[in-house]
Amino acid sequence: MTEILDLFLHLPDHLAEFIRDHGTLIYGLLFLIVFCETGLVVTPFLPGDSLLFAIGALAADPLSGLNIWISAAILLVAAILGDTVNYWIGRKAGGWMMRKFPRIVKPAHIAKTNEFFTRYGGKTIIIARFVPIVRTFAPFVAGTGEMDYRRFMFFNVTGALLWVGLILPAGWFFGNIPVVKQNFELVILGIIVISVLPMIYEIARSRLKKQPQIEPAE
Repeated sequence: MTEILDLFLHLPDHLAEFIRDHGTLIYGLLFLIVFCETGLVVTPFLPGDSLLFAIGALAADPLSGLNIWISAAILLVAAILGDTVNYWIGRKAGGWMMRKFPRIVKPAHIAKTNEFFTRYGGKTIIIARFVPIVRTFAPFVAGTGEMDYRRFMFFNVTGALLWVGLILPAGWFFGNIPVVKQNFELVILGIIVISVLPMIYEIARSRLKKQPQIEPAE
């Protein structure tokens, strides 16, 4: 847990160190992280929004060796392929996985994602791009529910374009502002908190609905 927290809070440092040690292999690493975070239901803990912001901030430094356009293309492909693979895993083996591996494919995560689908329908695939955990499980649940594949792909591509197209430039433009750079850990924490707010809202809303209504005394 400590290692994961350190990874989240010091992403630019870890990315810069990897570039110094391995050069252009950084693009393969970025592809792998985003693909696994969006494509495999067993890795919802990997960085998503914070990673994109950190990549944008790092790429804004001409000495970093990270190209913003190559990064954007790789992240976009990884995000689309990840959701696509996750969809087909859910469609072909979703029910079996939920029965056989409840500790990995956690019912609580599935339930939270289903709440989003109930409220937003197919647009959940787009909205989920900006919500940790739900982002990982939304395509899986869509596949399990056998959402029309063409419809799914429309939401998949649209969501990926918005996700990469908004957060990566945000890191590029704001990540190297002195006050942001000096407090990058707080910025990353802020991104994480803002990202999970929709999920917290939906959970709270669902629990309030389930509470028994007290009828006034006659």
